[in-house]
Amino acid sequence: MLKRPFSQVFPLLIPFYIFMGSYTHLLGQKVKSGPMVGYSQMREVLVWVQLDQQAEVQLQYWPHGEKKESAHISQKVNTSAGTAFVAKLLADSVQPGIQYSYEIVINGKPQSFDYETTFESQTLWQHRTDPPNFRLALGSCTYINEKKYDRPKKPYGGDYGIFESIYEDSANLMLWLGDNIYLREPDWFTKTGIYHRYTDFRSLPELQPLWANTHHYAIWDDHDFGPNNADRSFPFKHLTKEAFELFWGNPEVAQDFGINSFFQWNDMDFFLLDNRWNRSPNNRITGDRQLLGKDQIEWLIDLLKYSRAPFKFVAVGGQVVSDAAKYENHAIFPEEREYLLNRIAAEKIKGVVFLTGDRHHTELSSTTINNVLIYDLTISPLTSGSAGDRALDEGNTNRVEGTYVGDRNYGIIDFSGTYRNREMHIQVKNSDGKLLWDKTIEQPE
Repeated sequence: MLKRPFSQVFPLLIPFYIFMGSYTHLLGQKVKSGPMVGYSQMREVLVWVQLDQQAEVQLQYWPHGEKKESAHISQKVNTSAGTAFVAKLLADSVQPGIQYSYEIVINGKPQSFDYETTFESQTLWQHRTDPPNFRLALGSCTYINEKKYDRPKKPYGGDYGIFESIYEDSANLMLWLGDNIYLREPDWFTKTGIYHRYTDFRSLPELQPLWANTHHYAIWDDHDFGPNNADRSFPFKHLTKEAFELFWGNPEVAQDFGINSFFQWNDMDFFLLDNRWNRSPNNRITGDRQLLGKDQIEWLIDLLKYSRAPFKFVAVGGQVVSDAAKYENHAIFPEEREYLLNRIAAEKIKGVVFLTGDRHHTELSSTTINNVLIYDLTISPLTSGSAGDRALDEGNTNRVEGTYVGDRNYGIIDFSGTYRNREMHIQVKNSDGKLLWDKTIEQPE
């Protein structure tokens, strides 16, 4: 992706936002947050934007580097207060493998930003070339401070410059691994509070260039779903599900187990799971004990078995391969965890990598069951409080030596190689983009 370094952009953003705020107020509407690029397919791309009031919105887009006169324009969407003035705009005249420039058009007036706005359609490589190389960014646990609603004393969030570092790494897509927002006491029980928290997160100035130029996918965990450690008993989960679907741009799938989804990027498959919607209370004594639920597990096993991807990425909020029965790990539901991992092994599904968050530390875990190697890459936290060395000795016997990180960090995975000979190169970096550790994993035979 062609991007201007954030370090050159950010000093210009503050006066720009002040100017745009006063100028567009005179016009009667303005962009409140975004635009954000959502899912990408070969013939369709989603772009999300939030305004400050009701208006008519369109997306105009054209091949990057070509004249704007060749632009396509999307159908009109009317924003409303009931959906937080959000518009989801479809670029449905794209061709495969092209990078596009785009702009948001409000009531017929194109909006401008002091950074590029680009998206890409996926490449038609099958039966033609080797799969394209690409880059994935990932992370979890994003806390944005809002003093009047936060706990007293030291702010829990910080190092927002991490989004500058991610932006400058020029990933094609980013996967948000849960706790992307932290709903607080005033937020939990009303649509007004939930939408406020999402809007506050989505409006962070340091995030705007990243939203606008990288394709974003997401799962959730307890703090997006409800209160800390919330489970299926949370009475207002229908409100948080509605907000998640409104503020993110995942593809919709037929089977509904909460916010589960699926997408493919080039030759890699990504399975997005919901670890909250069906989750029984952690300390329940009688009745079933489940985190994902058997229906969702069977859905996953079917998709994994069908998949021909060299690596199959299963995104879920809490750790799966770690055998430390701590906090929200799958190990506190040992029967379901064993069932899931043994089903993967019994079906001889190779190349499974769980992508997880939640823990406020990063580590790579692995286990081998019946000669089937399964990985779990935990990346946490982005901007919330970090664990330090607290979890270093908690008893995860499956941790890969040298991969523990207790400070704020993010992950990058680069995919390269020829067809049937692919590899992924994992990098973990601190908030400033400094490499902490890296590891290359080759496609299983």
